[in-house]
Amino acid sequence: MISNLFSTDPDWSLTAIRVILGVVFFAHGAQKMLGWFGGAGLKETLRTMHEFLHLPVPLAFLAVTSEFLGGVGLIVGLLSRVAAIGICVTMLSAIVMVHGRYGLFMNWFGDRKGHGIEYHLLAIALAIAIVVRGSGAVSLDRLLYISQ
Repeated sequence: MISNLFSTDPDWSLTAIRVILGVVFFAHGAQKMLGWFGGAGLKETLRTMHEFLHLPVPLAFLAVTSEFLGGVGLIVGLLSRVAAIGICVTMLSAIVMVHGRYGLFMNWFGDRKGHGIEYHLLAIALAIAIVVRGSGAVSLDRLLYISQ
């Protein structure tokens, strides 16, 4: 069972998908967790998610952690399937709780309220590829799988 968690196709396209998805989610998670890249930081993020989304603080913390640590895990390719599942759950939650009511498209020009779900759907699709096929050619998962 554990070996299946680390197994992966030696596919370079999976490596690219994983690393790019990881960088994006690490950056978003770092905004929320650490206040980097113009983010609010953990305390303010948890307060906002609790007050405006009515999300219990432990679940809000889990979402932030999923983005931050999931991003790190994807970048290095460690427990990538777990990280990708966490990102899928986070994106599905964002669709249901916030963005689904705004349709498909992002609000590129700021001329309407809210952003649609196109970003979330792309992230989910990329994460599903990682869940199904693994981390790719260059990853700690592959290294651990080969060494078993």
